[in-house]
Amino acid sequence: MDTSQLDLVYEPRLHGETVQQWVFRRLRRSVMSGRFPPGQAVTIRGLAEALGVSAMPVREALRRLVAERALVLLDNRRARVPEMTARRFEELMAARTLLECEAASRALPLADRGFIRRLHALNRDSDAAVEANDTEAMIETNLAFHGALYGGRPDNVLLPLIESVWLQIGPFMRMALEDLETHYPVDRHAEALAALEARDEAALRRAIEADIRDGIGHLRARLG
Repeated sequence: MDTSQLDLVYEPRLHGETVQQWVFRRLRRSVMSGRFPPGQAVTIRGLAEALGVSAMPVREALRRLVAERALVLLDNRRARVPEMTARRFEELMAARTLLECEAASRALPLADRGFIRRLHALNRDSDAAVEANDTEAMIETNLAFHGALYGGRPDNVLLPLIESVWLQIGPFMRMALEDLETHYPVDRHAEALAALEARDEAALRRAIEADIRDGIGHLRARLG
């Protein structure tokens, strides 16, 4: 693939962050948000040029992403998103459902007015992205909503596990959004917010499970 055509997520380098840390964070977020098209290889040299860095931090970032099963190395210079089989997809969906329903349940004690107000704002951003039919924004705002819901505790151990699953399924999100209105007729984020406000754990779990199922579960039929 011509890496100049790869639209990497923009992530400014943080104060005190090394080049290697920044490259990894930016590439990881790009994979998670579907910026690496399935089946198309990228080169270390091309990514290094796109990021304006040497090959070394890119090579190390790709090595770490391979370890997280987000990418596979084709040789010592190229990488791509792994092929998705129906069985692997089903396992990733099961992992998402188990982890995210539990993480949402554990967010209930944190759901004060400020927490819920922030989620409402993020959901409005998500609605605006859908209204504008902005695929990039739809993916980013969805990740932001779920990340804020699950990641409220400073000692959170579930969110990194969830992000590991998002890395493996993220490249296929664009495919899932192609017919969003057909498969996602109900605003499951709104249902989750209502459940949070009512302190209804069972309803919250149902909303998150339905959000995952409606949002991407229909891809199972396309994978055979």
